[in-house]
Amino acid sequence: MGRVTVRQKVLRIRDGAVDERPDTLVVEEPLEIRLDGSPLTVTMRTPGHDFDMAAGFLVSEGVITATEDVLATRYCAGADEDGRNTFNVVDVTLAAHVPAPDTSLERNFYTTSSCGLCGKASLDAVRTRAQWPVDGDPVEVAPSLLSSLPDRLRESQRVFDRTGGLHAAGLFDSEGRALVVREDVGRHNAVDKVLGWAQRTGALPLSGTVLALSGRASFELVQKAWMAGIPVVTAVSAPSSLAVELAREAGITLVGFLRGSSMNVYAGTHRVQVDAGLSSGS
Repeated sequence: MGRVTVRQKVLRIRDGAVDERPDTLVVEEPLEIRLDGSPLTVTMRTPGHDFDMAAGFLVSEGVITATEDVLATRYCAGADEDGRNTFNVVDVTLAAHVPAPDTSLERNFYTTSSCGLCGKASLDAVRTRAQWPVDGDPVEVAPSLLSSLPDRLRESQRVFDRTGGLHAAGLFDSEGRALVVREDVGRHNAVDKVLGWAQRTGALPLSGTVLALSGRASFELVQKAWMAGIPVVTAVSAPSSLAVELAREAGITLVGFLRGSSMNVYAGTHRVQVDAGLSSGS
């Protein structure tokens, strides 16, 4: 597997003092995902948990829903000038019972690490039919538990500690216990790695769980949560208007600006246990 970080010399300026010193940078490299040997998409990502990422991408696109949907996943052709495997090409072999995906999934241009929707034929292609409804999920969470998630997520960001340049997505149960945390230079990649972990371990659908994001909540990240059956999504930054619209349509509880004890609940307010002594503000 490729390196997650590299060391590069930088010119550092601090309070008028200038010196040269090595700095640790997060690696960003392309990953080509193939399906039964045929190229499907190329995305820029941080190496690591690539099989999870490939599986999570397929889950979020509605191609697979269970562990038995995948027969094998392997690194394949992809060598540098010295003939060494770059570990930048992953091939997923689907089980015979899995229908071939819509050809609109094939992306002619690479997906950047910051935008998972680049290359989509249209917005309609993103509104994939979810396999598991989440609007009836009975899970409830206290504001105090939600407030604790950014710190719990941060505690698991091992590579971020060295680079300061990674997003994270963490899956937590209703008691705030971390089930899995993944890091990547791309927000959507980090979520795909979480979903892929769930598919590969037989954990789908992710009923009763909370997806915590280290950045903002975009439309695509809410859509990925819906495809995996996740009822609650939290983010330390703002959601987009389309993310809120989709969360309300899906019945997902969407929390943004989660900082300290403060937060905004944009959708699914019925799942947040407001203390009896607090006013709703309405």
